[in-house]
Amino acid sequence: MTVDDLLPADRVICGLRTAGKAALLDDLARRAALALGREAAPIRAALAARESLGSTGIGDGIALPHARLDGLDRPFGLLARLRDPLDFEAIDGCPVDLVALLLLPADPRDVSVTALACIARRLRDPDVAVALRTARDVPGLHAALRRNGLGAGG
Repeated sequence: MTVDDLLPADRVICGLRTAGKAALLDDLARRAALALGREAAPIRAALAARESLGSTGIGDGIALPHARLDGLDRPFGLLARLRDPLDFEAIDGCPVDLVALLLLPADPRDVSVTALACIARRLRDPDVAVALRTARDVPGLHAALRRNGLGAGG
């Protein structure tokens, strides 16, 4: 599985407006549920449970909210660039403007950890982050992912 499989253009959001961390997680859970043909409430609950262990704000304006879900057969991702950075209780205390949601199968023997590490490593690359922050629209965001080596395997 490539990062391009996890983050196709139809799962990239540019200029997302949100009222705060809880509203952002609600919105992302709703969007993921719609794409997966599932109910949003269990996704939101799984994300909240993970966040209760500690923020998934990894620093440098990036958050990687993620959770494991029963019945999911492969990782699923969404990428959002927020219109306005928000407090995500990130490890460095800085507001977040790039958010990659990753939903993982409940079975930990699959490629989930690799998928999460790949996305985290690439989004923390300063060149990738700059390209994502300066893209003008969804096609530009998606092109920034591909141009920076994310399309072929992460």
